Amino acid sequence: MINTNPKRSDEPVWWGLFGAGGTWFAMITPVTILVLGIMVPMGMLDTETLSYDRVVGFVTSIIGALFTIGTLALPMWHAMHRLHHGMHDLKFHTGTAGKVACYATAFLVSALAVVFIIML
Repeated sequence: MINTNPKRSDEPVWWGLFGAGGTWFAMITPVTILVLGIMVPMGMLDTETLSYDRVVGFVTSIIGALFTIGTLALPMWHAMHRLHHGMHDLKFHTGTAGKVACYATAFLVSALAVVFIIML
């Protein structure tokens, strides 16, 4: 028998943010770590390339702001969704409180990233 009034779920929203965060973390973060964590300290890039004025100029541009927010927020949504479902898999059934705590943490980091960009 087909249920004509199925219950609406909020899971597609969380799975979408989970997927976006995982994709960002897998494709963009390694390049960021390579450039900022390896190439600059080893002298492969000129230190003037990442001077304070140039970095602030990049971060305050629309592309730089979106990149910075994405770098901070999307992997956090991925991690909090994984933590929420991981706790369930480990038999820590926290219910709605655990779900709210996980997603509120991700939202807080996302909001702080936006505030950080606006304050520059």
